[in-house]
Amino acid sequence: MTEWLNVGKIVNTHGIRGEVRVMSSTDFPEERFKKGSELALFDGEKLLMTLKVTSHRTHKNFDLLTFEGMTNINDVEKFRNHFLKVNKDQLNELEDHAYYYHEIMGCRVVSTEGQEIGEVTEILATGANDVWEVTPSKGKKHYIPYIAQVVQEIDIEEKKIVIDVMEGMLSE
Repeated sequence: MTEWLNVGKIVNTHGIRGEVRVMSSTDFPEERFKKGSELALFDGEKLLMTLKVTSHRTHKNFDLLTFEGMTNINDVEKFRNHFLKVNKDQLNELEDHAYYYHEIMGCRVVSTEGQEIGEVTEILATGANDVWEVTPSKGKKHYIPYIAQVVQEIDIEEKKIVIDVMEGMLSE
């Protein structure tokens, strides 16, 4: 069975020439959205079609894409609120200590002392380093910077992350 991974959501059209505005959820937009890339278009869990990228550029916080054979706003208007996905087989090998978002999402986070902190529920790209939103079973969310001083160990198989809690990091 094919496993699909979300790389973006089409949030709107852009202009009248078939360009769509995509809220990216990939670590590698320049790779995923490059000219010639094939992306699967989903409405919820339903695969609708495969699209071939003909152009990619960024504008504000969005990726703007056009697709082969779709040169008019009327061709792409119906794609609003649909998801762009790639087959898991299309993923590239990453360098050591580099992870895909889908591997980090849902991981349990514990302190070096064994204290249960919560689960990674969101990844925020800040430019300098990613920040992981960690949601405990009760209480406020925590924001953990993905930096070497904090993140001590990542076990993708066990879905477990061990962090060194810096002073003031887990505000109550």
